[in-house]
Amino acid sequence: MEKKFNYKSLYYFVIFLQLMNSGCTDTSFGTKDSGTTPANDSITYWLSDENSSSDEDYSNNLSKAYDLALQEKNDSLKSKHFSKLSYYYSLIGDSLQFRRSNHIALRLSEKIKDSNALANNHWDLASFMEDNAVEDSAYYHYAQAEKIFRSLKNDYSTARVLYSLARVQSDIKDYTASEITTIEAIELLKPLDKNYQLFLCYNNLGSVTNALNEYDKALEYYDKALFYLDKSKIDNSNRLKNTALNNIGMVFQAKGENKKAVENFEKVINSDSIYYKDIKLFAQALSNYAYSKNKLGDTIGVLASFEKSLKIKDSVGDIRGLALTNYEIAEYYLKLKDTTNALTYANTAKQISEQTSNNRRLLESLELMAKVDPKNSPKYTQEYIKLNDSLIREERAVRNKFTRIRFETDEFIEQNELLTRQRQLWIGIAIALFVLAAFILITIDQRRKNQKLRFEQAQQKANQEIFNLLLAQNKKVEEGKQLEKKRISEELHDGILGQMLGIRLILSGLNNKTDSDSVLKRSDLLKKLQGLEEEIRTISHELSRASQEKIHNFIVSIEELVKTIQDSSKMKCHFEYDHKIDWDQLKGDIKINIYRIVQESLQNCIKHAKATKVDLLFESEDEHVRIIVLDNGVGFDQKKGKRGIGLKNINSRLEKLKGTYDIQSKIGQGTKVIVTIPCVMEEQAEPLPA
Repeated sequence: MEKKFNYKSLYYFVIFLQLMNSGCTDTSFGTKDSGTTPANDSITYWLSDENSSSDEDYSNNLSKAYDLALQEKNDSLKSKHFSKLSYYYSLIGDSLQFRRSNHIALRLSEKIKDSNALANNHWDLASFMEDNAVEDSAYYHYAQAEKIFRSLKNDYSTARVLYSLARVQSDIKDYTASEITTIEAIELLKPLDKNYQLFLCYNNLGSVTNALNEYDKALEYYDKALFYLDKSKIDNSNRLKNTALNNIGMVFQAKGENKKAVENFEKVINSDSIYYKDIKLFAQALSNYAYSKNKLGDTIGVLASFEKSLKIKDSVGDIRGLALTNYEIAEYYLKLKDTTNALTYANTAKQISEQTSNNRRLLESLELMAKVDPKNSPKYTQEYIKLNDSLIREERAVRNKFTRIRFETDEFIEQNELLTRQRQLWIGIAIALFVLAAFILITIDQRRKNQKLRFEQAQQKANQEIFNLLLAQNKKVEEGKQLEKKRISEELHDGILGQMLGIRLILSGLNNKTDSDSVLKRSDLLKKLQGLEEEIRTISHELSRASQEKIHNFIVSIEELVKTIQDSSKMKCHFEYDHKIDWDQLKGDIKINIYRIVQESLQNCIKHAKATKVDLLFESEDEHVRIIVLDNGVGFDQKKGKRGIGLKNINSRLEKLKGTYDIQSKIGQGTKVIVTIPCVMEEQAEPLPA
């Protein structure tokens, strides 16, 4: 018989190592930030088999750990606790508590989106189902674990689950699918140098190809299995090697090369201390050895070997092995034409096969009984056909179900890959949009800076023009002063001084004369001197009044601006200013910006307000000057009105001067603009009262 490994115990051993490793590497346990509580410490205590003196005691401790785990508030810790509990319950064979713990672990790992834990919990449940011969459920949960591990790009775990899937496929005789799945697992394992797992996969390939009657390929696979087993250096007891040799013997037996089969079976039964190390394997190899010797026609010691194998299998509870050996003994007696004993052993094989649901052996037993008992052959043949048809339908249904599960898994993988590509596409689009948005923002910001620079340059140019205008105005005023001085000088020189010189000369001539004519002339000359006195007084008064009134260059510039606006439009302009403040002493940038603000406001009155009359007022209040522009134009709705470039320019100028402005307007009632600016004089650093 072909030896199958005790995969379950091996699987749980590997899981145990994983859990131990997780306990060593998972920093969430035993750290301050993990939320460890005395309850968690208690769970660890009760889970340890060192704190139990018996199996019953250990079962009670697991129950205490289970109750404490139910009280855990942290879902992540709770999930880990129940994953461990399900493992320990599977070890002691408590299927009810395993299912409960595994169900909670599955639910929690899905809730907290711990994909790795979810995959492992599916793996545990699949292994449990396989142990209990529920192949379709086992296959489903293996498939769920595989697709999660594949999505996590965990090639090692994916390959191991694929091997488990292949094993289940082999159990339902879907050998071709099992071969494909195993090869897929091998492709993932080879780059990882996982020699032991490669041994398992090649051993499974040997089994399925042997079942497909591809014997040479099976032998090739078994040789590779032994190669990787030797590289793994874990088979110190040669148990796995002996199992593989037994399987190789089975291949030669199926090929009809019983001599080579006997050689391999002898290697197993003559292995050092195999009777004590693996008595079950010894019994299987002994039975296979006797069967091949019988096929070769060498009956010496064959029956004794069969009987010894039967005794051992019965003592170790290898019920399925008993069915095979009874079948082989029946064939032995049939060859000797002892139909009575042959029928007895064949019937025993049939009964054991029915008890263990070993349908393959049951079919072989029915086929043999039909040969041994020709009288009842139709009955056995009919039973054989009925069972065979039933098994074919059942196997086909199971394979179809597995195919659907596999299809859904492949579909999930394709969807996951599609989602990954879509996610990458969206990430690329998002990055491109971000770069584009950044480029647009940088471009807009650069344009804004350029526009601001051009605006400042334009303002600088306009300010320079105003400054030049003020200089020109000052020059005109100075020229006016010089002309006035010249006029006064000429008046004094040509008029008054000339007359005074003439009077002085006449008086000198009349000084010594006393006649009436001379007296009369002196009297006339005195009157002329009196007239000159009045003329000098008049000139003095005029000069004094001009000095008191002063000439305001800035105000003159504003008046000329107002006059220019009035002359170039049909709008009547009225300008008044506060005489208490020396407008010429305002800082230069204030005068320049006031000039531009007034100019912009008056132009707005013409272009937008369509005003026919405007009042311009310059006032002083506390430490500020106030400019008021009041027109009788069409007005506008302040809620709906938009700020044009003119108002933006005014606002920009006022920001520099730390000033403010207010606009009051209603449709049909004109507009009032009030500009308030701190009053700072040229020779003063701080604002002064007006």
